[in-house]
Amino acid sequence: MATQANSVAHKTVVKVDPFIPADQQKGIHNRWHPDIPPYATVKPGEVFKVECVDWTGAQIGNNDNSDDIKNVDLTKIHNLSGPIAVEGAEPGDCLHEHLTVGPFDKMPWGYTGIFELENGGGLFGMASKSGLLWYNFNSFVAKEFNSRACKAIWDFKGVYATSRHIPGVRFAGVSHPGLIGTAPSAELLATWNERECGLIAEHAKSVPPVAYAPNPTGAYVGQDLDSAVLNKIGEEGARTVPGREHGGNCDLSFCGAIEMAGVITFSTSIIKGGVEKFALKQPIFLPSPIDPLYSSKLIFEGISVDLHGDGKQYNMDAYVPTFFFVRSSELWDSTVAYKQAALNAIAYLQKLGYTREQAYLLLSAAPVESHVGAVVDSPNACVTLAIPTGIFDFDILPKDEGLTKHDLGQCAIRSDGIL
Repeated sequence: MATQANSVAHKTVVKVDPFIPADQQKGIHNRWHPDIPPYATVKPGEVFKVECVDWTGAQIGNNDNSDDIKNVDLTKIHNLSGPIAVEGAEPGDCLHEHLTVGPFDKMPWGYTGIFELENGGGLFGMASKSGLLWYNFNSFVAKEFNSRACKAIWDFKGVYATSRHIPGVRFAGVSHPGLIGTAPSAELLATWNERECGLIAEHAKSVPPVAYAPNPTGAYVGQDLDSAVLNKIGEEGARTVPGREHGGNCDLSFCGAIEMAGVITFSTSIIKGGVEKFALKQPIFLPSPIDPLYSSKLIFEGISVDLHGDGKQYNMDAYVPTFFFVRSSELWDSTVAYKQAALNAIAYLQKLGYTREQAYLLLSAAPVESHVGAVVDSPNACVTLAIPTGIFDFDILPKDEGLTKHDLGQCAIRSDGIL
């Protein structure tokens, strides 16, 4: 007979409420700084849980308009749970972490959104993961079409996600922590601030900015610390938006995934001297052994020509397979073939009845794959974008008679109706 006496639950070292703003809770911070003390301590090999708010800190609601997306306060974003100390870990060691991620039982939903151009649109770019392109359409959508804030709420049913804002679609997802890292040393933090402030100085008139310098506005540390320490963290702390040498935002996405609050289960071990042993300059990742399988895909191709409908020929512009900030029209145009493939997919989805905004959000959240097809034959690079046919409730394949257009409504848009 099973008894509670012989069953010990894994402890939760950081508890949060996903329905309460992050800056009203303990154990949360949104700046990287070495003076933020550990909120909890664990032993190597111990299994423990960490509860996390979504990256906006509960600013986005499960509703049917996108006003919260339009008005999101970007000074308060990328809220982290912790810090958590591992007993015996020293500078130069490598932390080997096993983890699983899932939503809160009381919050089985997430969201995908598109920023306003004036409030963050164009700030974030793409991230490459496991050889596949997990992309973010924020800059793409906002700059190419000057689209307004939109969102889709996704309901989680086991491993599957569905959305009332994008009907006709159901797919299995792979949960992952978009932002995880180790605290920087004072020296590393100074290096970050020097180089990022230098970049800002070089592009002082860039809109949006090429980077964000330390700024006490919106800085938050959910611990009872001396005011002088809190002020120092606000003045010096690095924003948690971009990834850096310590890890950080490895899959930044407002619109490149389904964002959610959730619970992470960890087990951490220490590899002494691991930084030297593995020649680490940044973290390395081993993807989940469980992956959704969709064998049938409809693949769209893009080449590096005619991005803006002006017939312009570009030279071998495929895509940038790393995280980047969109800083200028030149960098914007350095991903022509990829954007053409995405535009071709969007146009096709519109023939099926999806609005342009629904198509953006669908391609941002679904298990879509992108590959470089060819980069050897000047002047045209070729990029492919594959949409699994099995995620749809209806047939999306081309027919002699054309495509059947379905009545699929619209995603959540602004309450004033502006798109």
